[in-house]
Amino acid sequence: MITLRQLRFLTALADELNFSRAAEVCFVTQPTLSAGLKELEQTLGVQLAERSKRHVILTPIGEEIAERARHLLLDAREIEDLAALHKAPEEGDLRLGAIPTLGPFLIPRALPAIRAAYPRLRLYLREEMTESLLDGLATGRLDVVLIAQPFDIGAVEAEPLFDDGYHLASPPGWDKPAKTPLSGAELEGARLMLLEHGHCLQRHALRAFPDRDIQQDDSFSATSLPTLISMVSEGLGITLLPDLAIDAGVLAGQKVNIAPLADACPRHVILAWRPTSARKPVFRALAQIFRDTRDNLRQQRAT
Repeated sequence: MITLRQLRFLTALADELNFSRAAEVCFVTQPTLSAGLKELEQTLGVQLAERSKRHVILTPIGEEIAERARHLLLDAREIEDLAALHKAPEEGDLRLGAIPTLGPFLIPRALPAIRAAYPRLRLYLREEMTESLLDGLATGRLDVVLIAQPFDIGAVEAEPLFDDGYHLASPPGWDKPAKTPLSGAELEGARLMLLEHGHCLQRHALRAFPDRDIQQDDSFSATSLPTLISMVSEGLGITLLPDLAIDAGVLAGQKVNIAPLADACPRHVILAWRPTSARKPVFRALAQIFRDTRDNLRQQRAT
């Protein structure tokens, strides 16, 4: 009979392709991991991995079994979560992922309310790109993720949080007046400095005015919003900034003018989790906390 422990050894080896690192991930010694995998091969009657002194590769059947093992391990973890939730629904570890253009501006301000509501909840935060977050959700590496649409989120359950519009950020002396509302028509033919490919905000910004000829300035791309804002401050170009980041103070100390873009198509911020998760009540409560936090940020900037 195969065991979950053996399957965990196999998925770790599939991820690491190295016995030493796989053993570290599983918190066992290398001989223990090797013996467990050998027992699994003997039980199944197939070779799962090809070993040499220099490298390890999984056989085709090993890769297929490893992929199925991930689903079994995820189901087993959710059984444990279901039992734990029944005993103590507001306790334990919760792994929250967020895209970099949302997490730093929303989560720190929501943490006091989360801790007040769930004092025995241990929150672990990860910032990653959307594709990586959804993969982490599917494999069980993450429990819930904070992302933005439009984006194909696949077979997950999601709760809408808020729409996040844009302001145009420009350097002092640019030919459009600061703080004056602008329309997409006034940006016709503009070239925007944006985040590098892979950031969903890069795609969202280009879709803010789908009927206008607005393109990315290919001579520059940034890895973070603060870097992008600094380049605008130096007079190197213009960009679109999400309202959430502005309300959270991302422009503090920067010499940048901003103008609202009332007719821009916003991005839709959501909280997403696996449909089979046992912690849906907690996630829905977190969604309300995030909505309240966004409202508070908006009110603070207005006063």
